[in-house]
Amino acid sequence: MQYLAFILVYPIIWLVSRLPMRVLYILSDFFYVIIYYVFKYRKQVVLQNISYAFPEKSEKEKNKIAKGFYKHFTDIFIESVKSFSMSEKEVLKRYKYKNPELIDKYEKEGKSIALVGAHLANWEWSYSLPLVLNIKVYGAYSKLRNEHFEKMLKKFREKFGVIGLKTSDTVKGMLKNYTNKVQGLYILLSDQSPMVEKTFYWSKFFGVKVPVHTGAEMISKKFDLVVINYVTKKIKRGYYETEFEVIAENPKEYKNFELTEKYLKLTEKNIKEQPELYLWSHNRFKHQHRFDEWQKMHTAKLKDKKK
Repeated sequence: MQYLAFILVYPIIWLVSRLPMRVLYILSDFFYVIIYYVFKYRKQVVLQNISYAFPEKSEKEKNKIAKGFYKHFTDIFIESVKSFSMSEKEVLKRYKYKNPELIDKYEKEGKSIALVGAHLANWEWSYSLPLVLNIKVYGAYSKLRNEHFEKMLKKFREKFGVIGLKTSDTVKGMLKNYTNKVQGLYILLSDQSPMVEKTFYWSKFFGVKVPVHTGAEMISKKFDLVVINYVTKKIKRGYYETEFEVIAENPKEYKNFELTEKYLKLTEKNIKEQPELYLWSHNRFKHQHRFDEWQKMHTAKLKDKKK
């Protein structure tokens, strides 16, 4: 059944990806009308998230951000499909890197890098990183139920040189590289909501106390990784520019969760500059009322460890 679904859907994806961008954006405009006005896909979640992030804005301003998000959301879907057939020349024309020399500097110093970022603007086309960098690039991916689609996605995401690691195998892969002194850059998107049961730390994100991912900080300290943030800005439809910024050269010098706080503040700043380009459909604030529950669980775990 999985294979049947694959052979029915894959040819459609491949054919659509061969269409010119101008035609694909006509499709995107059509999908926008369908998901925003007809199906109203996660509309309540999107508007609620925007209200949490920007309580000072009027309803008119919030709705404008929401509409901008949905228009960009369908563009991202179309651009992801286009990725299957994009050439090196085309992706570098549409997805430029402002200061790759910053990465090269640490590569020449023999350092490995944790590249942290958010689901902002276009994160899918960052699979082109190996085309402009001199360091091995690793990207984590989640296992799909359909193994045929998983192989297909892994293949296209690796076509420019990214080395895919299953999320469950990412730390193992880093440890292996660290032990064998293999340099690498690891792409870590850390802006979404972790499971409360697996959370180590809570902080304020847009003024709302929520559980946050701390894996990037822990990993960077464990494997001595330079922590660099990357933010992508939309120049115009279908064209982006990515800029790198150092968060920490020596993460071990920072107290627990200081790096996480720096990342959160930087992410907030970047989202505020282009709010319609953030992934508001993810229910980022859904666990805000579970802090007391988490505190009790966390305290109980600490007591168990001491026994």
